[in-house]
Amino acid sequence: MTSTLAQQLDEFLAGWKQRVPAERQAIMERHIAHLKEVGIGRSAKQVGARAPDIVLPDALGNSFDVGRLLANGPVVVTFYRGGWCPYCNLELKAYQDLLPRIIAAGASLVAISPEKPDDSLSTTEKNALTFPVLSDVGQKVGRAFGVVYEFTDELRTAYEGFGLDIPSKNGAPDQWSLPLSATYVIGSDGLILFADTSVDYRHRAEPLDVLAALERREAAE
Repeated sequence: MTSTLAQQLDEFLAGWKQRVPAERQAIMERHIAHLKEVGIGRSAKQVGARAPDIVLPDALGNSFDVGRLLANGPVVVTFYRGGWCPYCNLELKAYQDLLPRIIAAGASLVAISPEKPDDSLSTTEKNALTFPVLSDVGQKVGRAFGVVYEFTDELRTAYEGFGLDIPSKNGAPDQWSLPLSATYVIGSDGLILFADTSVDYRHRAEPLDVLAALERREAAE
């Protein structure tokens, strides 16, 4: 039996906790608690709101307008932190596995990260993705959705300890910021039909739940 994304994420997290020093784990826990406290998950775009326009470079550097997909039906939009994030790669692979069923439900799928197109291409190739992977360098779209958070000094130190230079990876000098691992379904009218804006990057919307929402919508029409 194929495991759910939640099961895969939990399995990875259990191994991570065995490998990573306790003090660094505590920093990540404080970071998640901080995001909950400031309420970014609640203030981000939610169901019923109009989704911002999404026009971004794809993995080959070509401009991609998600509005063209919306003309044909709903679009699943998932924000991920980067190809360096193992949780994100598990999520992207899970969506790739479900892509035929998402298409059968009359929908499309795109993924967005703040990384440069070259890195998006690497992520696409590594995970054998056949849906558009877009680069939100500078995070204009992520900020329009309200899902981008700034690093605290402590979090920056932790990422430097992991060997991750986020501004360099994102092509945005001095910008220590990332998006929540948020997932949306946008209707063809531009309104948000589904929103998961969890502040804990270790937990994601279950792709099977997103698919179920799409299938229910199609059945109702």
